[in-house]
Amino acid sequence: MPAATVHAAPRTAGGGQEIPPLTDRQGRVLTLHGWNIEDKTHRGEQALTGITERHLRDMRAEGFDFARLLVFWDDLEPRPGQYSRSYLRRIGRILDWADRYGVKVVIDAHQDVFGPAFGHRGIPAWATRTDGLPFTAHPEDWFAEYFEPAVQRAFTHLYEDRDLRGAQARMWRTLAARFAGHPAVLGYDLINEPMGEARPGEDLATAARRIERDQLTPMYNRLAHAVRSADRDAWVFVEPTPIVGEGVPTGLGRVEDARVVYAPHFYDSAMEAGSDYDPGAGWIEAYERAVTAYPKRYRVPVVVGEWGPPDSTLPHMNRFYRDAMASLGRYASGWAGYVWCYGGGYCAVDDAGAFRPNKELTVEPYARSVAGRVASASYDPGRGVYRLAYRAAPHGSRVTELSVPPGTWRITAAGGATVVRGPDGRARVLAAPGSRVTVTVGRG
Repeated sequence: MPAATVHAAPRTAGGGQEIPPLTDRQGRVLTLHGWNIEDKTHRGEQALTGITERHLRDMRAEGFDFARLLVFWDDLEPRPGQYSRSYLRRIGRILDWADRYGVKVVIDAHQDVFGPAFGHRGIPAWATRTDGLPFTAHPEDWFAEYFEPAVQRAFTHLYEDRDLRGAQARMWRTLAARFAGHPAVLGYDLINEPMGEARPGEDLATAARRIERDQLTPMYNRLAHAVRSADRDAWVFVEPTPIVGEGVPTGLGRVEDARVVYAPHFYDSAMEAGSDYDPGAGWIEAYERAVTAYPKRYRVPVVVGEWGPPDSTLPHMNRFYRDAMASLGRYASGWAGYVWCYGGGYCAVDDAGAFRPNKELTVEPYARSVAGRVASASYDPGRGVYRLAYRAAPHGSRVTELSVPPGTWRITAAGGATVVRGPDGRARVLAAPGSRVTVTVGRG
């Protein structure tokens, strides 16, 4: 099996052109490994109660320190201009738990098939306009509902109606103003898996590129401006349409903000429908070529916001997780698997908290923050060895932080650096300014 190789900063993914790294407020290079956390079951006064402190505690105990938190506009603003204080408090409570366990969070404005007008979650019913077009539910294939005329027209109105544009911007301004400066908040994912309305005669790829260019790009610029009016430091995460999963490069244009992250999702339609991974089909290679074009052109980091198949028990899933981890390491500053929950299907762990089959392959040591310029970083899952080489920053923070999974691990550092082990599954490396440092983490 191939070793999972991480090139942290700069990343060169296929063509030699660098993809810039994600950084924190101290300028340290970040790597994020984690999971989505969600509560799609409860609404209203019970919204978000399905997410507990256990989610953050258990994730961190396995070595993960990143969470993509799903929030829903329909719960935040159930009536126009009336924001739910209790919902904001519950978001804040989850962020406080994340801070307690050292987990960084991206707040994701989530939608599935637009929202409750179509039996799902996301954009409020009061912000849903269909012009009377038809909608037929597809309970056996919910993603097909995105192609219903009423759903597609609702996206068009969201992107083009002045009052809905303003409402969406105010929603984001409200969230950013409430959580700006919270120590757990890394950034904001402006909308989950946006879709749109195809024109007559357009194939899916052509429609997706046009929607991304003409509707999503201006929307992201509007929403980034709204966020910046309240939060100057957080990253803004922008997604292409889910069609990128078919190996189609995005048509997104430039988002005029200094702290933008490209945040595609990593799903194969055949695997989503229940098929096993086909290592010879070239899907991962095609996806990687597609998703690296935008960050290389616009010089923005990449964090994959969702990935993982619904059935990890199939015969080739061990190979899939190894290939996927290797691919993500070649170009991404991080990822969030879908989803940290307790049960079957997409859940990372079962009811007892043990990893579902093959999902333990997402656990590996990594450098969560590097105070310097990374020359190379790699993990060999077969040998259980992680290596990091970097030149320490000439000034500023001297502390590089490693995230180490449960178990016995030996950590050594060359180049005059000192390793300090902590009780929280982390190790800190202190290096002299400008020194060349090599860190090795191996199973004991």
